[in-house]
Amino acid sequence: MSEILGLGHDVVDVDAFSQQWHEPSSTMRKLFSVRELRQCTMRAALKHDEEALHAAARWAGKESVIKAWSEAIADGTVPFTIDSVPWNEIEILDDSRGRPQVILGESLAQSLTRSIAARSPATWHISLSHDGSIASAVAILVHSSDH
Repeated sequence: MSEILGLGHDVVDVDAFSQQWHEPSSTMRKLFSVRELRQCTMRAALKHDEEALHAAARWAGKESVIKAWSEAIADGTVPFTIDSVPWNEIEILDDSRGRPQVILGESLAQSLTRSIAARSPATWHISLSHDGSIASAVAILVHSSDH
């Protein structure tokens, strides 16, 4: 039996995101891990499109993860504020088949486990999409029990 612990959805304006991405003084790239940046570059080369498009979808994914996580927290105490989220430790990475996966850094994974202790282990499901000037993502945090 599975129980949905949290659901998050986010939409990103790709044009606005791209402007920030290409701003010389922008810190947007620091919000992504090295592995995410590498995958965005590789996807853009493969698809003959903009790296920022793929980063925008991953950004929507990160935001979706935070929303699902916040919903799942049993006691309502969010372990960080929007300004203190270690964004580059929430990785949205493609697996060997190109399917997006949520990978949390060790401190975030431990924080999540403490947040939902009575219902862990939990599994992330995520879907990314983009069409024209919109990128979107949905994240679901699920607890599966053997009962």
